[in-house]
Amino acid sequence: APTGHRHEAEIEQFLDTSVAFTCHAVDMVRGASATNHVFPSGPVSKGDLWQAYRGCYEDEPFVRMAAGGSGVYRYPEPKAVAGTNLAEVGFELDPSNKRIVVFSAIDNMMKGSAGQAVHAANVALGLEETAGLEFTGLHPVGAP
Repeated sequence: APTGHRHEAEIEQFLDTSVAFTCHAVDMVRGASATNHVFPSGPVSKGDLWQAYRGCYEDEPFVRMAAGGSGVYRYPEPKAVAGTNLAEVGFELDPSNKRIVVFSAIDNMMKGSAGQAVHAANVALGLEETAGLEFTGLHPVGAP
């Protein structure tokens, strides 16, 4: 659970302070995943976050939002971008700790190196930005 983990209350009770606890279990051949905790100085709504993310990434062909809702991938997942030049980004609000938990996932063999080089060459040579990078991925859509 990215927010409200069942052990968070126990940790807070033991330490007598507020904590931000996120547990990861990772077993993967390729990919990278990051979780970041942001503590804004004022109130932020989910709508504010969606607006900010869409404003930043709506014209970026290699960024995909994966945040909230239901389904197989509620948050960015490395296996969902395996073999692609995509970066998935997402977030969750944690009102109990007044934080935003921000997630990202890439295929570090593609987006982290090879895909970055092809993308940069496309831009430098005036080619279509996405040329040679449209591969949909290695992970079957909808599979857990």
